[in-house]
Formats: sequence, structure tokens, C-alpha cells
Amino acid sequence: MNSDDLLLRRAEDADADDMARVWLRSFSEALPTVRRAHSDDEVRAWFAHVVVPHHESWVAVADGSVAGLLVLDGAELEQLYLDPSWRGRGLGDRLVALAKRQRPDGLALWTFQVNGPAGRFYERHGFTEVERTDGSRNEEREPDVRYVWKPGP
Repeated sequence: MNSDDLLLRRAEDADADDMARVWLRSFSEALPTVRRAHSDDEVRAWFAHVVVPHHESWVAVADGSVAGLLVLDGAELEQLYLDPSWRGRGLGDRLVALAKRQRPDGLALWTFQVNGPAGRFYERHGFTEVERTDGSRNEEREPDVRYVWKPGP
């Protein structure tokens, strides 16, 4: 199955646990050296009680399972995570395109500096690095980088 066969839709309360599962798997695989600030149960509760009910949340669904997620908070691209089995198959491209359609005036995001593949991914999609920090602004205490996307003229 490729990303064209996926359904992109707004997340529902019932998706929260699957979204947390994707987030946990993706974080562990993509960021093995980054200390997680919250337990698995805390991540699940955060998706159920904060993310899905209070943020514009989207899921990519394949065969009834969440394969990826996108969370927007105003002009902030808060979360974009893919199940590891879906990396490199065009799903991330589709989710970024969706984010840009939803926020045509521009987007901003943070990613960890150690996540070079994410930085390259966002740069391919027109995001520009605007700031780096020492990690004092995030719970993981991990140096991060700020990216911004503005639509062309």
C-alpha cells in the first residue's frame, strides 16, 4: 500500500490511543538518544485529553490503523509523526501538504537538532531554519531548531 491509498481525516476521540502508539514508536525509532520527558501512559493521556480535544489533529488511516498524524495549533505545526513502517513512502509529504493547505499564510515548528532527517525533510518542503537553542526551552532538554515556512509571492 502506498500513501495514495491512505485516508487523511480529522482525528476523533477514538483515534487518541492509536495516535499515541504511532508517536511512541516513531519517537523511539527516530530519536533513540533523546530522553523522553514522559512515560508511555502520560503520552497516551496527553493525546486523549489535550491533543485530540484541543488541537486541530489529523490522522492518516490505512486498513483501519493510524499510519501517521499531524497536529496544528494556530500557525504551529506541533506534531508530525509517522509509523516507522510508513517512512519514505510519501506520507510525510502528504501531511506537510495538508498542513500548508490548512495554514496558507505560513507555518512554524521545532525539531531536535539531532534529528537531521527531519531537518532535511522540512527544508525540502520549503521550511527555513531561523533559530537554534541549547535545549532549555523543551522538556527533554535537547538542543532544538526552529523552522518557518512562508508561502511564495
